[in-house]
Amino acid sequence: MARAQAPYRCVECNSEAYELHRDYSNGILKITICDSCQKPVDKYIEYDPVIILIDAILCKIQAFRHIIFNTKINIHGKLCVFCLLCEAYLRWSQLQGSEQSTDPADIIRYTKEWDFYGMFGLAALELGVYLGGVLAFLWLVRGFLQSGLELPMLLKALLLSSYGKLLLIPAVIWEHDYSPLCFSLIKLFVLTSNSQAIRVILHCSRRLSLLAVFVGFLFETCAAVACQRLQSSMPDFLLFQ
Repeated sequence: MARAQAPYRCVECNSEAYELHRDYSNGILKITICDSCQKPVDKYIEYDPVIILIDAILCKIQAFRHIIFNTKINIHGKLCVFCLLCEAYLRWSQLQGSEQSTDPADIIRYTKEWDFYGMFGLAALELGVYLGGVLAFLWLVRGFLQSGLELPMLLKALLLSSYGKLLLIPAVIWEHDYSPLCFSLIKLFVLTSNSQAIRVILHCSRRLSLLAVFVGFLFETCAAVACQRLQSSMPDFLLFQ
């Protein structure tokens, strides 16, 4: 009979583990030691969530393994929607800042909210193209991977590692002359986190994960440029502005 797949992973060496700790009498817990590296399977089960968050922000691979493999976090869907709302609000606020109506009674100002829905759809489209580019590239090079390509787990890891997009909201609130630089740094941080998530899931080299992220970003950029050209070529009466 085939042995059941281990539900956990060692945060140090990525080896499979069947338990993180043992619960003895009187509430005494003993952390399980990994058979491969002889280190605690998951040291983060004793850490404060703030420490785990800091290590995740620093893109430590151990923290990523703890969050992805050894916890039951299923907020990737809600996090994705919230990040899309943040990005849509950023684009919508920039659009409203460039187009100010001088007539308070202008009826067009009542239709500005549709611009937000359009920006949300555009952000969702670009995210879908980015994820599709990353997954397509990894599927093409699956023969060079040490482990199998688990698309659901990989997609979940990519969405969870995109939490850096939440920084877009305070960047808009604290608006200053260096906002474009802030937005570029946030994008770089998100791409770096995505690359680390790919390494954790596929146990691949840093070069391959960076190349996958670059391909996805290239697809996303092409989609954004195509959408801008399409919007600029549309007649004015078809636009909401």
